[in-house]
Amino acid sequence: MTSANDLRTLYPSLEPYATEMLDVGDGQCLYVEQCGNPHGRPAVFLHGGPGGGCVPDHRRLFDPERYRIVLFDQRGAGRSTPQAGRDFADLSANTTWHLVADIERIREHLGIEAWQVFGGSWGSTLALAYAQAHPGRVTELVLRGIFTLRASELDWFYQDGPRGAGAAYPDYWEDYVAPIAPQQRGRMIEAYWAVLNGPDEEARLRAARAWCQWESRTTHLLLDPAAEEEPTPESLLDDLSFARIENHYFMNHGWLREGQLIADADERLSGIPAVIVQGRYDMCCPATTAWDLHRAWPAARLQLIADAGHSVSEPGITDALVRATDGFAG
Repeated sequence: MTSANDLRTLYPSLEPYATEMLDVGDGQCLYVEQCGNPHGRPAVFLHGGPGGGCVPDHRRLFDPERYRIVLFDQRGAGRSTPQAGRDFADLSANTTWHLVADIERIREHLGIEAWQVFGGSWGSTLALAYAQAHPGRVTELVLRGIFTLRASELDWFYQDGPRGAGAAYPDYWEDYVAPIAPQQRGRMIEAYWAVLNGPDEEARLRAARAWCQWESRTTHLLLDPAAEEEPTPESLLDDLSFARIENHYFMNHGWLREGQLIADADERLSGIPAVIVQGRYDMCCPATTAWDLHRAWPAARLQLIADAGHSVSEPGITDALVRATDGFAG
């Protein structure tokens, strides 16, 4: 077992050497940045949510001397426009398959033949969907906190309460259900959709805060104090972007057939080296999903991190991910 003193940490902070707003059609412009070595091994980072956006620490999962690191904010999220919160953007052209096409558009635009694809949480869903659609464009996969949008996964975290993640967090679950009338709690995702997209702005922001706080409170093995900070007007709009996009995807089950990404993994991803990093005590994306994926796709190397939950910032998770990208760096 790796001792605490031997754990790998993130690479030092770095700034992009190139940024742009890329028009991908449908009225959407994506924020795209490149970091590290322009002549290095190409890698694309797929953020979580959906709706989360990229943050500077995501760059630091890769050796900047050896990687050409591409990050982008997905449709409606982060610095991409129009935003799902501030602009209350229409989401009809925001689906898994729009995002898969966007990844290909970015790859072609940057003149990259094939690249490593790194995704955590929702990013793992998108990475699997992209790799299964375009296996010839993927050199390796690094996946964390596996989420495949099966009905059982959504029910566990957003619906089942004391029969799911709410059993570990009954106090936080109570705050999550609070914006929804008791008679509507039998279908929480649908009930949240109605509020998040309804005419009452105050109700939208209150629901968005509850949705996002439920997730932020449960992503670490130990509570991150940041989850308890008082929201600002700006952060509430960020919450609205995140919650509207995420809920929109869950309402539509990611435009995937039930179990698709696990069922198709072994056939579609054959020959692609892959590492799966999973916190054993992940409450958002329980380890059973990573286990099911590994059983269906045994060529992928699964690492269960004994003292971790869901967050990429937990020391054991960070260590395993940095070791994975280093191992693929060549």
